[in-house]
Amino acid sequence: MSAGDQRNGGDKPRVVEVWPEVERAECLARGAALKWASGVFCRPEHLERLSQYRKRESQRTASVHTRLKSMVQSYLEGVGWGLEQLREARSELTEVSHTLKKAALESSRNVEGVMSLERLREVSVNHHQLLAAVSNLPRLYSVRSMVLETERLVESRRLLEAHARLMDLERWQDDILWQLHGAAAASGSALSTEDQELVAKYFSGVGHLVDTLGKELWVVVSSALALARQNPTPFVSAVRIVEREEALDRALLEERGHAGGSNRPLPPARPRCWRACFFQVLEEAVFARIRSISYLHTRGPGLAGHLSALQHGIVADLATVRHLLEHCVPPHYRLTGAYLRASHHCLHAHLTQVSSWDLESGEIFAVLNWVLHIYSSPDMMGCPELMEEMEKEELGPLISTEGLEQLQNKYVQSVRKSVSEWMRKALQVELQDWQRDQEPDTDHEGFYQTSLPTIITQMLEENARVALMIGESLRDQTVQMGLYEMENLLNRFREALVEFGKEHRREPSNNQNKFHLHYLLASISNCIILKKSTENLQQQQSCWSAGQLSRTPPNPLAALDRAVRRACHLVMDQFLLDLQPFLPGLLTRPWLVQGHPTPKLCNVLEHHLELYGRVRPPCRQRLQEEAQWLLVVEYVRALMQKRLVCRSTEERRQLAQQMVQDDQLFREDSEGSVPEVNPLALLPILADFIRLKDPGMLTLEVSGLAAKYPDISEEHVSVLLDIRGDVSRDIRGAVLDLLEQSAPPLPIGYRPIFTDILVPPSTMAFCLPTAKCA
Repeated sequence: MSAGDQRNGGDKPRVVEVWPEVERAECLARGAALKWASGVFCRPEHLERLSQYRKRESQRTASVHTRLKSMVQSYLEGVGWGLEQLREARSELTEVSHTLKKAALESSRNVEGVMSLERLREVSVNHHQLLAAVSNLPRLYSVRSMVLETERLVESRRLLEAHARLMDLERWQDDILWQLHGAAAASGSALSTEDQELVAKYFSGVGHLVDTLGKELWVVVSSALALARQNPTPFVSAVRIVEREEALDRALLEERGHAGGSNRPLPPARPRCWRACFFQVLEEAVFARIRSISYLHTRGPGLAGHLSALQHGIVADLATVRHLLEHCVPPHYRLTGAYLRASHHCLHAHLTQVSSWDLESGEIFAVLNWVLHIYSSPDMMGCPELMEEMEKEELGPLISTEGLEQLQNKYVQSVRKSVSEWMRKALQVELQDWQRDQEPDTDHEGFYQTSLPTIITQMLEENARVALMIGESLRDQTVQMGLYEMENLLNRFREALVEFGKEHRREPSNNQNKFHLHYLLASISNCIILKKSTENLQQQQSCWSAGQLSRTPPNPLAALDRAVRRACHLVMDQFLLDLQPFLPGLLTRPWLVQGHPTPKLCNVLEHHLELYGRVRPPCRQRLQEEAQWLLVVEYVRALMQKRLVCRSTEERRQLAQQMVQDDQLFREDSEGSVPEVNPLALLPILADFIRLKDPGMLTLEVSGLAAKYPDISEEHVSVLLDIRGDVSRDIRGAVLDLLEQSAPPLPIGYRPIFTDILVPPSTMAFCLPTAKCA
């Protein structure tokens, strides 16, 4: 039984609560001991050192017990000292409690004596009030006279004297309010509202004086520019008064906010912040100044004059501020910078308003040029004296980036409207020129032209030049717009050419259309001029990425190509129309005998080629080549119609000879305009094919013909064999089989000629199935 159980009587054993941590620690200790012992006494001979280990562990245990006892002893001593301090505190609290009870008894005995002093306190307060009233009577009596005198000083603009009197009146008012406040505080109450209203009523003229003086000051400040040139004294006085008021506001606020200061309230209408009002009035004066500069004439043609007047007015005002007013104010005012800032803000608001109007292109150009170039130029804000101030103020742009973009877009749209109208009128004039009963005009090189390309080119280049005066971005937008309009014009121009051709085909003998071909050629020359102008415009553009375009980029060159192709097609139609009357007599028996109508065909070719010489290169060469090509195609087409079938060798010789003569005539008329691939070379080859005496050599001849003209078909060769009239069925079959087997592909760059020539279907007369037909 433990000692605790014995103290409890030993009859009822008490359950000792063991903490889980203690049990865990004991288990860990036993485990560690067993592990240590099993490691140390792993062999029987190790038991000899058991006494040594026992002695060492006994010493270690004794040392631990000693440290534990000393620690517990120190804790017990601390607890004892704490208990002793608590006993002393309790005895001291008992003494203080007895003393307080004695003081409470003494205080209750002195209440009657204190009540007798209340009367004396009231008398003292009344005495202080009467003393204040007596001392303030001279001031109170002179308040009204000082108010009237100060008003006269203000009216006569003796501002410094008036402000000195006003400060005296305010100081008196402040002193009286402070004395009343002190008296109320001494009596243990706050200053009554009646007293405050009484003082305010008595000094009501002071508040009116403050307003009157302020108005006069702001009138002087707002007219500072005019006064600076005449008499700056009132302005200097106004600045000094503003500085006095600012110093007084600062002193009152510092006194009120000082940690050790009194609770003296601020005087009425304080702080006044007249320095801030000074700069506000200055900014309002700048606004009024800008509004007064020809404000009624800003719309329409007068906008450029208004902006010029703004420039001269602001520059003159800034010179006055820098050279005169800057010396009338303290350095920390930085009056020039303040005027710059006010002017900039005012101009920003004014130009934003102007930009919102429905402006024409000339007006928008004037605004953009003024904002981007004139405003920052050395003639205005960019002069060296103002650059430093501008950098200090860190003023933003006169018009925001979004505003500039909107203005530029409005400018481009306005220019586009006028360009579209001018192009429409120019096209109308061009269509009227086509109906003239005379040839088109020629330039110094002898090429046909009309006024259309000159008008369009000058208009677009002038718009690009004007836009470049604003900046490359606007120039690029203007050029882009011009290219769109050029593309639209060329599409309408091509439609007009189509309609012009239809009208001529409806009435080919109309005298008004006798210069139809000439104006078609002039249109081709016009397109070549416009192409050069378009390429120049495209070269002027800066790097313009596709991401910057809100729609498909313009492609006027493609529209030009379409218009030129249409005009060339109409020219060739006219050439074919002129050839048509003579083509039926070609390659017939009369033609074989007399040679007609080849000379007439040569005349038509010569006439057309001469007119084509009035077209600018490279279309001149293209038209001449197309004319020769078309003539050869029609010649071969007439040959394919088998109007002439040879009956003998002599007729084949005559046919070949006449074809060679025709070729020579065509070549003579085409002298000086021989293309790279001459289509006339086909006629001698066909003549040699017809002239060939030995039909057995036709296979070799056809092989050479197919090598040079791989688009020739079996039908074409079959017609040529029919024209010869001496080819047997076997040779025909061998020739056609060879052509079928050796049909080569068309080489790259080869222009087919036989593809455009259709062979008419053969017509066989109806006959009975006789042996001869079989």
